[in-house]
Amino acid sequence: MITELMTTYPKESVILISFLITLIMTLITKKFTDQNRMKELKGIQKACQIKLKDNAGNPAKMAEIQKEMMSCSMELLKHSFKPMIFTMIPLLILFWWIRGVYSPILSGWLWWYLGAGIISSLVLRKLLKVA
Repeated sequence: MITELMTTYPKESVILISFLITLIMTLITKKFTDQNRMKELKGIQKACQIKLKDNAGNPAKMAEIQKEMMSCSMELLKHSFKPMIFTMIPLLILFWWIRGVYSPILSGWLWWYLGAGIISSLVLRKLLKVA
């Protein structure tokens, strides 16, 4: 029955599936990451970018600031990989199934999925206050 609906309304169902997957991923990200620490790290990175602009003529100071930015980036990356551990295998299986359903009827399904996913992610991250 689900497959019939998906093939009857391919574009609408791709958008809905993309939204639902993005919602689940956003909730998992919010649950398994330290949101306060991530916001703090992003704030540090913004401050470092301002410092870089202010110290454009001082290579030694710029190197020190870039080192601090790299440290923040590595910690942010570490935090953002945690949710991927829980979602990688289920997402691969889901994409394999979706590809089998949409490939014969909607050649550009992946572009519809990506577009809807990007928009959904932006909106959901703002609404749910995910860093």
